[in-house]
Amino acid sequence: MAGRDLTRQIVVISAFCFMIIAAMVGSGLFGGTSVENLQDGALDEDGSYLAPAGPAFAIWSVIYLGLFAYTIWQALPSRRGDERQRALGWLIAGTMAVNGLWLVAAQFGSLALTVLVIVVLLALLGVTFHRTVIDPADGWLDRLLVDGVTGLHLGWVTLATVANTTAWLTGIGPPEWEASADLWGVVVLLAVAVIGLGIEAAGRWRLGPALALAWGLCWLAVGRLTGEPPSTAIGTTALVVAFVILAAAVVGTVIREAASFRNAGA
Repeated sequence: MAGRDLTRQIVVISAFCFMIIAAMVGSGLFGGTSVENLQDGALDEDGSYLAPAGPAFAIWSVIYLGLFAYTIWQALPSRRGDERQRALGWLIAGTMAVNGLWLVAAQFGSLALTVLVIVVLLALLGVTFHRTVIDPADGWLDRLLVDGVTGLHLGWVTLATVANTTAWLTGIGPPEWEASADLWGVVVLLAVAVIGLGIEAAGRWRLGPALALAWGLCWLAVGRLTGEPPSTAIGTTALVVAFVILAAAVVGTVIREAASFRNAGA
């Protein structure tokens, strides 16, 4: 078992390194094309009606920093035989590897391929997040680096999947589709609200997914209310959905913590 545990730690480190190298390539740091200019600009902030404004993507810095801290923490000798890491380490490594694969697909593949990869990433993050719920953390650092970072990653990729898919559909659809963009944009955002609330309920009202979703939705609203393509209906709906998702998470967290406090004092 000790050999398998060490292998897991090395795989997590390798997956993180792959993801970061792919992110550097995706940012154009090595002289390549940056993500927003790939696929004829389809992935840029003005590529579709459901693309967040550029500053939204700063959340990747937070997610990458969290994953870096997790990678270092899980590599400690004290974490090697940790039962929770035995269950979650492989999954988190998988999410980082697929994250990097999305950037590779964006650079060298098709827009349709990026949709396929991000759907796989979303599913894997959903499984990982569910595992953090059924296998509770031991201590605040475990909760922050595993539950918190995974929650942020899941929340952001949920919205990113919508934006990525919309960019692809915009590219293959006829120009006539734009006439009903407001209607379908609002419908999709209402579906995001249902999905977001479902993630929160399943996650026992943890704040991570809600914070990432609300962040992305607010910047989506900024993009539609102040940028191109403009849509007051979509922008306003995005703000309302962001408020509902974040408020539900805060209220749920307060109720959960209050119940825990009462039970502890009983």
